[in-house]
Amino acid sequence: MNKMIFLSIVAAIGISVSLLLAFFLLTVKTSNKQANRLFAAFLILSAIDLSGFFIFDFISSHLNLEIFRWTTSLLGMPLFYLYVLSVCYTDFKLKPKHLLHAFPFVLVNLILTPRFYLAEGIEKNRIFEIGNTMPEMYSFQVIVEIQYLFYIISVFLILKKYREIYLENYASAGTSTYKWLMQMTIVFFAAHSVVAIKNLLKYTVYKDVFLWANILVGLFALCITCWFVLKALNYPELFRGINSKLALAKDLIPESEKISAKSGNSPDPIIASQIENLKNYMTVYEPYLDPSLTIQQLSNQINIPVRDLSVLINHYMDQHFFDFVNEYRIQKAMGILKDKAKKDLTILEILYEVGFNSKSSFNTSFKKYTELTPTAYRNSSL
Repeated sequence: MNKMIFLSIVAAIGISVSLLLAFFLLTVKTSNKQANRLFAAFLILSAIDLSGFFIFDFISSHLNLEIFRWTTSLLGMPLFYLYVLSVCYTDFKLKPKHLLHAFPFVLVNLILTPRFYLAEGIEKNRIFEIGNTMPEMYSFQVIVEIQYLFYIISVFLILKKYREIYLENYASAGTSTYKWLMQMTIVFFAAHSVVAIKNLLKYTVYKDVFLWANILVGLFALCITCWFVLKALNYPELFRGINSKLALAKDLIPESEKISAKSGNSPDPIIASQIENLKNYMTVYEPYLDPSLTIQQLSNQINIPVRDLSVLINHYMDQHFFDFVNEYRIQKAMGILKDKAKKDLTILEILYEVGFNSKSSFNTSFKKYTELTPTAYRNSSL
């Protein structure tokens, strides 16, 4: 099969799948419509980008439109960045200031206007053929790479903070938001690396392999799009966000207390008493059996301000709330696994009984705490 025909088929399939997923996101009933719309817009832009692999005949008579299509790639990462914010934070709203993210797109189009958009007839065709050697195109490529680097770093920083806040405030094992967004970001980074290498081939002696590189990019894009579809089908309710106003415990602690902690001084007797009361409450009332327990809920139960409770657990006890709660769950599970009267209970039944809602999270936490799998621990105890 001709390479161009094969590439056109791959691109056409990728575009079809992207547009179908975008339609699904725009029509599915969900509480986070804003995130879905942003991701749908991102998918539509990706489809527009992929269309360049098979609209050769159309390009020849609509060169301005083709140049504009190139520049739409500068809207992709801003949309992904806003999508990540919208998924992570339940209170995130689009505001007029977010239009500033379109500045590189506007700037590049202004740069290309004099010698690209305003060129006419034969001159436009000639410019189109030698465009890769013109200063404007070099500027375009540099802006694309700088913009990409800025947004990919920004997204990683957002996810890092999201994970820290989540672990300090939630005991649920449902970290699917973080995992999904981190996986997606890593995949995008890998895909962009492939595209960047492909684009560099145009300026080297290996121009002959440029078409093969396009085929690789097309196949990569198709695989990524199909992965999106599978995720959407398996996790239609993605995701659980957090409030952006939640602060990390380290940001709530006075500087004097940080210095005291570093010097190794014993905690204040009041702090020690609060820690002891908290441990007693966890042992007697077992609030950790609620799989969706949050630090706010526990704060209400023991009548300690959530800010103080967060500092107490994350700073003075040196544990994330997530690990603090799971430690009690694991201890409860260990007791059940050692109980001969409950030897007929399955591991799945036990993990639900002690407050977990995910087998993988239970196994990970159990092995972290005991260095054994639940099954191995039961066999060694009975």
